[in-house]
Amino acid sequence: MLSYNIQTGISYHHYGHYLTRSWRHLMPHGTRRKNLDGIAGCLDAYDVVALQESDAGSLRTGFTNQTEYLARQSCFPYWLDQTNRHLGHFAKHSNGLLSRFRPHSIVRHRLPGLPGRGALVAEIGRSHGSLAIFVLHLALGRATRLRQMGYLAELVNEFEQVIFMGDLNCDPWSPEMRLLTRETRLQAPTRYYGTYPSWRPRRRIDYILVTPEIHIRRSFVPPWRYSDHLPIAMEVTLPEPI
Repeated sequence: MLSYNIQTGISYHHYGHYLTRSWRHLMPHGTRRKNLDGIAGCLDAYDVVALQESDAGSLRTGFTNQTEYLARQSCFPYWLDQTNRHLGHFAKHSNGLLSRFRPHSIVRHRLPGLPGRGALVAEIGRSHGSLAIFVLHLALGRATRLRQMGYLAELVNEFEQVIFMGDLNCDPWSPEMRLLTRETRLQAPTRYYGTYPSWRPRRRIDYILVTPEIHIRRSFVPPWRYSDHLPIAMEVTLPEPI
């Protein structure tokens, strides 16, 4: 499994790029497709991929749905997306999911707070004992994140087996993370990996969390520099075959 905030295919290599490359968030640029192709070339080893800051097809991406593009380039048979912030023709901020397993249930939730944040929940496997996969990108403000975590905790508790993936914008010891792991069966990370910023990954804000039935074999951070985040990856063993 892999979770990656791809920043719509915009790579940054120092803080100054937040100023000098900011225009790329609204206008097309040639390196965007090159970065997407680089990401696609690294996905062969993964069965489930969660994307944040994908674009669902707008001016800045040449009207390319980036989740669909990555699915096709990487030969994923199933892909889903959720547009949370629609800025007309200029930008369509989205979560995305690539899967080698067929989802049998898909629900898109709007998260508390200002419009623009959502959670995509897909179930795969048999209807009894199925696996729920959450893909999400939380708010920048702590007060809003706490509300979002409370909402998500109730959703998580509706399922027996959960994989919870995304950019949570908070560190492992934050009140938000403590709320989530206290109110659900999701396991707190035992190892912490810096994923942001990609050129000097000090902050631990990207996560894959699982319920206890799912055995974690290893987790790691691939050194991909196609965004301002690094991805986080995990190998797991499920209690039953999907």
